[in-house]
Amino acid sequence: MNWLYLALNLGSLSIPLWYSFNPKMRFIKHWKVILVATALVALLFLVWDGLFTAHGIWGFNPAYFLGPKIWGMPIEEWLFFFCIPYASLFIHYSLEYFRPQWLLSLAVVRGILIAMILLSAVLLLFFYDRWYTLVDFLFLAVAAVLGLLYGQSVLRRFFIAFPIILIPFFLVNGVLTGTGLPEPVVWYNDSENMGIRLGTIPVEDMAYAFSMLFFNLLLIERWKKE
Repeated sequence: MNWLYLALNLGSLSIPLWYSFNPKMRFIKHWKVILVATALVALLFLVWDGLFTAHGIWGFNPAYFLGPKIWGMPIEEWLFFFCIPYASLFIHYSLEYFRPQWLLSLAVVRGILIAMILLSAVLLLFFYDRWYTLVDFLFLAVAAVLGLLYGQSVLRRFFIAFPIILIPFFLVNGVLTGTGLPEPVVWYNDSENMGIRLGTIPVEDMAYAFSMLFFNLLLIERWKKE
């Protein structure tokens, strides 16, 4: 099953990419902005992905990828940072197009962001010695601060879209972390995280997903206006 990780990436991308050419929505018209934003955010996340791989904080099962590696990570891991954000943000922009009235109030957005900052601070205080938790919630705290400063408007919709995005994200990430498989595609060293899992998925992965997608969204929204 060395094709599995690639299949998960391409399968996640296929339907959103197909519907990106919908003549009404025309999500594909923003492809240049999306590609540049995704590449920049991917570079940021791949740096600590590579460092974590090198230090055994997580790793990849060779039974599930094709073989070629870049900086110690399978090529499928690099593709993850392009396929998954595109598919996820397609959901956000679909809501914007088909349900423009679905918006939270700014007061609710601010409340959620402040709660995220407080939660991150508490977890960093108690789990500062666990690398995945430490870096993950530092990123989440930064994302929340950026949200307060620059992203309240876009978060009125993204906070609604994100729970929907988590449904396919959990399906894909569940397989990656071992659901239905004899061994996980991606393994985690639980001494470097909180050790709390939703099924097979470390709870930190939700914060990871939010930060990754929100950084993409901030850049896309900024550059779309220019």
